[in-house]
Amino acid sequence: MGRVTAPAARLRLFCLPQAGGSAASFAAWRLTPPARIELATVELPGRGVRGAEPLPSTVEELADAVLDGIAPELDMPYAVFGHSFGALLGYELTRRIAARGLTPPLALFASSSRAPHVPVAKRITGRDDEGLLRWLEGFGGFPSELRSYPAYLRYAVRTVRQDLALTEAYTAPGPEPVACPLHVLGGSGDPLVGAEQLDRWRDVAGGPFSRTLHPGGHDHPFTGAPGVLARIGAVLA
Repeated sequence: MGRVTAPAARLRLFCLPQAGGSAASFAAWRLTPPARIELATVELPGRGVRGAEPLPSTVEELADAVLDGIAPELDMPYAVFGHSFGALLGYELTRRIAARGLTPPLALFASSSRAPHVPVAKRITGRDDEGLLRWLEGFGGFPSELRSYPAYLRYAVRTVRQDLALTEAYTAPGPEPVACPLHVLGGSGDPLVGAEQLDRWRDVAGGPFSRTLHPGGHDHPFTGAPGVLARIGAVLA
């Protein structure tokens, strides 16, 4: 798990990445971390320093694995942020925290994702590698300059495909609400997830709910990191 410590930190923010992402996906957040909030960027199996570990076969199993890893870290007030694929993982993680009788997060932040109980609208994983790459590049989900590094490209496409396959196979029962405030964020120019889709998260809000749009596309948490972090800091103040 990556870590950005803060002087006199009063709470910990667990950060879950997008499909194919890693703890390093939140590198831009290290430049302007919210005051008194420690960033704990979660490294998932199958990537980064955990590249040799197998990826669990479902989102639910992955959430169990993440909770097993972070359970000792729930020793101070905390919140959970998940982007895209990470938002669905964050929802399942939050449900499992409640099921185990652990202290719930102060808030769940879900970014740029369909609601967990809404089936996926379009399946992408049936495309070949080139088709998948073009789809990713079409919304800024993959820097085109990485095509110059074939070995890394093959690894990255394989990892994205694995995560997308988990996403496409996942639909939560319910809707079943989370036991904490729920705050949903999106990009005003996101071609994948619009405001109406974000609003469906209200169905799984067991308490306070908000939905905000930020400038940018699907990757708005990284291209517009200061604004997103300011929003998170304000909610958790």
